[in-house]
Order: sequence, then structure tokens, then C-alpha cells
Amino acid sequence: MGRASRDKRDIYYRKAKEEGWRARSAFKLLQIDEEFDIFEGVKRVVDLCAAPGSWSQVLSRKLYLPAKLAPDSKGENLPLIVAIDLQPMAPIEGVIQVQGDITNARTAEVVIRHFDGCKADLVVCDGAPDVTGLHDMDEFVQSQLILAGLTIVTHVLKEGGKFIAKIFRGKDTSLLYCQLKLFFPVVTFAKPKSSRNSSIEAFAVCENYSPPEGFDPKDLHRLLEKVGSPSGVDDTDCCSGWLEGPNKVYIPFLACGDLSGYDSDRSYPLPKVDGGTYQSLDPVQPPIAPPYKRALELKKASSQGVREPENLSLDS
Repeated sequence: MGRASRDKRDIYYRKAKEEGWRARSAFKLLQIDEEFDIFEGVKRVVDLCAAPGSWSQVLSRKLYLPAKLAPDSKGENLPLIVAIDLQPMAPIEGVIQVQGDITNARTAEVVIRHFDGCKADLVVCDGAPDVTGLHDMDEFVQSQLILAGLTIVTHVLKEGGKFIAKIFRGKDTSLLYCQLKLFFPVVTFAKPKSSRNSSIEAFAVCENYSPPEGFDPKDLHRLLEKVGSPSGVDDTDCCSGWLEGPNKVYIPFLACGDLSGYDSDRSYPLPKVDGGTYQSLDPVQPPIAPPYKRALELKKASSQGVREPENLSLDS
């Protein structure tokens, strides 16, 4: 599919390029903020699974740049934004990059060092695995990614802070909700207008971080398993089947974003321009080290009749 046809089919893809966002997902965080005012009073933020950087761009534009450009700014006490990903990404003003694994608690130590020993007001995570199309599998792997994000959250988020994470809705959504409720009294599952209705994606908006009394981050997984296995330690089948019937959990779910705004599942005509046809814009920032680079090299080699593509270097 050409860029022009995609621009027509996906309005947020086109608008992202026009407004300088690296990905259409920037609008999802903006629409969550419209509804929940998540940036109010925030000075320190962690962006998990940040590459290619659209959410870090939002954080920079909404927090760092306004503070830097304020008339009374002296370049001190500016908001701190730390972005973590296994993949590198192109620089963003006001964003400190950490290449690290969010499943490793040592990554949290690096973040806290950047915050001079203080803790974060907000942690956001737009990460997702490569989807298979098997919804149960995708939902499970996504939930494990969110719980890995909690490893970082329990180390770096201050009490009263907020956590925003992408989720995939499915048959075990109730279990994930109850696990998040262990740490956050207020949990809402939100669907931004820019998230396609055809997608099982939504976002957990978790407010007022309040870990259990005497909580030790080393006990995180034991606590999470206990939620999924209420009948005792011998029952390790961690699922939400018991959360049905008389134990049914009702999850607050909210659509956010201007309801009269752009529909992410609709095609829009391309704008008329003076003196010719609309020219599709290039992406704002192509990935600098995409994990699929090897596949692109092999495909190119195959189309050119190269017999030994295995000799191609990832650094070429």
C-alpha cells in the first residue's frame, strides 16, 4: 500500500506526519491526557518500551519544552524524562535514553540514578509484543509485558503516582485488572478515539500508587500469582475463570478523545492543494535499528538474484 492511500485510509497516520510525530500512537497518549489530566504536577517521568519515541515526544512537548521556554526558566529544575527500550532511538530534546530490559530490576536502578535518588511521578508504557493474530496468545504475552513493567513501577514510582500501560482486552482481562488493583486503588481501562475499534488494544490508567503495607518488590510475582490462584498455593493455574458468576469483576471502561473528532476506522479524502495533487509526507523519523532489518536485506538480495544473502552484514 502506497503512503498516499494509507494517508487516506488512516487519518491519524497522516496527521502524525503533518504534526511532526514519529508515530500515530502519539495521539493515544494525548487523548488519555485530555480525559485523565495525567501530566498535572508531573516533574519526573519514565517511558517504558519507548522506541521509536512518539510517547517520549509527547512528554517532551507537554512537560519539558513548556518548562524550558517559560519566561522565568533558568534551565534548572526542568522536568526529567527517561526513556527505556532494548532498541536505540533517535534523540528527543529533554529525553534521556536508557537501553535496557524492563524485566530486569537493575534497569530501575539506572533510572533512579538519573533522578538523583528521587522517584517518578508517572510511568507510561506503550510496548507490545509482535502480535500473532491469535488473540488469547497475544493477550497473555501482553499481560506478561505489563507485569514486567510493574517490576520497574514498584521500584521507581512514588506513592500517589500514575501508571499508564497498553493492554489487550480478552478473556483474562479481569485477572490483570485485579492484579493492578493490588497497587492502584483507581484503575480504568480506556479506549482513545485514535485506537481502532477493530483492535483489541486499550490502555490501563492506574492512579494513586499505593503498594500493600510492608510490600517488598521481591514479593511482586508471589503477590500476582496469589491473585490468580485464590484457592491456595497449590493452585498455580493463574487465570480469571474464578472471576465470573457471583465473583464477577466489573471493570471501569471509558472511551476518551473528542467523540466528534476523527474516526480511526474511517477513510477520509485527501486535502485539496493548490497547483496539483496531494503529496504524501515521509515518516518523521524512520527506525534507526529496526529488528526487521535483516529480513529487508534478505528480501532485497532475493529480488536482485543474490545467491548468498547470508553473507550480508547487519552493519552494512
